[in-house]
Amino acid sequence: PWAAADYTRAQALEWFAVCRRSREQGTGHEFGIFDVATDTLVGGAGLNQFNPLHGFCNLGYWVRESWQGRGAATSAALALVEFAFEQLLLTRVEIVVLTDNIASAATARTVGATFECIAINRLKHHGVPRDASVFSVVPAA
Repeated sequence: PWAAADYTRAQALEWFAVCRRSREQGTGHEFGIFDVATDTLVGGAGLNQFNPLHGFCNLGYWVRESWQGRGAATSAALALVEFAFEQLLLTRVEIVVLTDNIASAATARTVGATFECIAINRLKHHGVPRDASVFSVVPAA
């Protein structure tokens, strides 16, 4: 919902400040996904919604339409899963996507996530509760 034509530079800079603060506080690790050749922002990915007691977090990602299908989300998600397990020492990463988001579900499967269930009213989309597919990645045994 935030990705609109009227999204301003000031809004982007505020988002970057929020991301920096969340990294400093250990409550989130959000990153831009850039094309190496052109330095173009093609999407974003991050770890958030940490549960320190149980050692897991959420992994989210988005890629602009013109860059979908080129592996950007997969590369970012793989890097963040590795970061979650090796640096943050978590034992589970969850990926929760709307049931009709075929591309995000495919990315989850590509990074090795296991489909667990469809959770009723798990996400709000434009303020409306929607069902979501829940995937998980756990460290190799």
